[in-house]
Amino acid sequence: MAGALAAIADASTRAGFREWLLRVADDELIIGHRHSEWTGFGPDIESDVAFSSIAQEEVGHARAFYAQITAGEGDDEDHLAFARLPGEYRHAVLVERENGGWEWSIVRLVLYERFDAERLGLLAASAQDPFAGLARTLLREERYHTLFAEAWLTRLARGGGDGRARVQAALDAAWPDALGLFEDTDVDARLAAAGILQGSPDALRTAWAAAVRPVLESSGLRIPSTPARTGGRRGQHTPEFDRLHAQMTEVWRSEPGARW
Repeated sequence: MAGALAAIADASTRAGFREWLLRVADDELIIGHRHSEWTGFGPDIESDVAFSSIAQEEVGHARAFYAQITAGEGDDEDHLAFARLPGEYRHAVLVERENGGWEWSIVRLVLYERFDAERLGLLAASAQDPFAGLARTLLREERYHTLFAEAWLTRLARGGGDGRARVQAALDAAWPDALGLFEDTDVDARLAAAGILQGSPDALRTAWAAAVRPVLESSGLRIPSTPARTGGRRGQHTPEFDRLHAQMTEVWRSEPGARW
């Protein structure tokens, strides 16, 4: 596995693929931290434990990608995860948003997990080992995240009272950021031209919409028509991430390089 990125001879393509992999790792790290904030505050014990487990797995997935990215670079995954400035992260804005109510976090989980499945599937189908092999492994774990999220979405939207209205409001708020998951940069065209990944952000968005629309509509929810809110893939984040970044890097910054 050491130096897997170095196998890509063209420096520009290699740098582009590294940045694409950082999107994956950063998305997983940040949403994992947001999920972890529900620990001890879930609506019931089972859901509390389940969400905590999902959070732990997402951070573990991020660590696995960081380890593969840094192999052969003379760096380590902790330094890559915690030593960067906020503007150097490439996660989508959706995952950095502060947790609202339970329905907001469930809606975000549904939208993100369906996206992540499409993206991991794209990587798994590539010839870029060991990254493709890692994607195939993670797809099996992510399937359970999706089942948990969609079971809760159905429960909330069909529970009577104002439940569906609250879920709809959460969906309306999350939708522009969810579309931002597919934000493209010059990296995407570069990787497509080099044959590294056979799938554009537009193609991923089409596949995601085909997967997520029936889930939402079967729960009686209306698909919003708002445009995408972008910026995260270019390092343009919100004050919400500034606060999260300060919190999640606090221990690392207290003694950089320490092995915990």
